[in-house]
Amino acid sequence: MMTGMKIRQWILAAGTVLLAASCEDFSTVPWKKEAQLKWHFDPSFPTTTRSDGEIPDTNDFILTVSDARGNILYNGAYGRSPESLTVEPGSYDIEVKSVEFTVPSFEKPQYGDSKVVLVRRGESADVSLECRLRNAGIRLKIDPEFLTAYPRGALFLSAAEGKLLYGYTERRTAYFKPGPVRLVLSDGGNDQMLTTRDLSAREIWTIGISVPGTAAVGGKGFSISLDTVKVWKSDSFTIGNDNPGGIADGSGSGGEDVTDALSVSLAKGAVGMMDTWVCGYIVGGDLSATGSKVNTGPTFKKNTHLAIAARASVTEKASCLSVELPKGGIRDALNLVDHPDLVGSRLYIKGNIVEPYFGITGIKGCTEYVLK
Repeated sequence: MMTGMKIRQWILAAGTVLLAASCEDFSTVPWKKEAQLKWHFDPSFPTTTRSDGEIPDTNDFILTVSDARGNILYNGAYGRSPESLTVEPGSYDIEVKSVEFTVPSFEKPQYGDSKVVLVRRGESADVSLECRLRNAGIRLKIDPEFLTAYPRGALFLSAAEGKLLYGYTERRTAYFKPGPVRLVLSDGGNDQMLTTRDLSAREIWTIGISVPGTAAVGGKGFSISLDTVKVWKSDSFTIGNDNPGGIADGSGSGGEDVTDALSVSLAKGAVGMMDTWVCGYIVGGDLSATGSKVNTGPTFKKNTHLAIAARASVTEKASCLSVELPKGGIRDALNLVDHPDLVGSRLYIKGNIVEPYFGITGIKGCTEYVLK
């Protein structure tokens, strides 16, 4: 039995503990300090633009996630990035780009986006990344008589980051960072600036170079004409359309054909659509109605279905579409029991969008497919 003195001592000690707890910085408590940072290509944004050069698979885009102090949290292929990062509250920079671009180069369009996001304690921030052409280009259309007038001449395109020799037979697009680009004629050791164009991102200039008719009989001279100026709008060419078949990258909005295939996220909101093309990356299989993860291999038990997602690194079933493989040619070609190497491949498949199938939105009644 406690005496009055002991009771008072116990109350005093308990009060000291409570006071200490009340003064504690709760930001140091793990469950209080954590937040979730996620990212994805915005399915509502037309991630498309016209290009004559090869545009890489969005899975191969370079993703960089860094904090306000410049510490790199992730740097690598978008398709291999985690679905989310557990981070401390604060400001984060997210950048995605198709290729590194530092100096002028032929046929090297750079697509990408960068965002700054503030992540609050205990919250989840999901960043939508849009994909636009970030650099600009110039093409020259050189009159054949130019070579006659300037047999020792050479044309250069020059910017602050460097210059490119533009041969008379060159047909490629020269890409530069936005800013002034000079067209220089070097003839017999003498350099002459012909014109300057101040390029903005997404602009492609075609400049015609010709000579007066008198040049062929000894007269020296030239003229420069602006042929076309193209701001390559994002709705004129689908990102990933670098193949002869014109296959889309899964950012379409119709799904009527393979060139307008729905993305995984769009398909999730299109339950009931019939005979619809959908595009995604094969991430695994062996789904169950209760399990939260996709079996990513290397071995599989079920040949009747597989899972596709917006990027190849996805493992959460909730982020996927389940795909039924009907018996016959489609199952023979796509089942992961026989073809585990298909994990990571881009799949375009036509079927009916249903819900639920293995507890998530799925595709049944598949009739056609394209693997890339």
